[in-house]
Amino acid sequence: MKNFKIKPRSPKIAGSMNKLETAYAQRLELLRQSGQIRNFRFEAVKLRLAENTFYTPDFYVVTEQEIQLHEVKGFWEDDARVKIKVAAFEYPEFQFIAVKKNKGEWIFENF
Repeated sequence: MKNFKIKPRSPKIAGSMNKLETAYAQRLELLRQSGQIRNFRFEAVKLRLAENTFYTPDFYVVTEQEIQLHEVKGFWEDDARVKIKVAAFEYPEFQFIAVKKNKGEWIFENF
């Protein structure tokens, strides 16, 4: 049996985008320039879910109709999915959207 090494994930630095988030920010910028959204910001809000438990969505997106909070994921950890579901329940004034990229296409899931 081969000896496998697992490469640890590098910790994300708060306020910096990974490659997938950068690609999504470029998509949002095109939508902003074309007038399809009014504005967007990266990690602009932090929501309290419980004592000492917070959720910071990747993107705060303003459309003509609503404020959306977008979570960009290459892979979903169980705790991340739970957090977005709890946030959607606790903060119904926002539209929560999960975003994945599959074979070059952006896939959206509403919560």
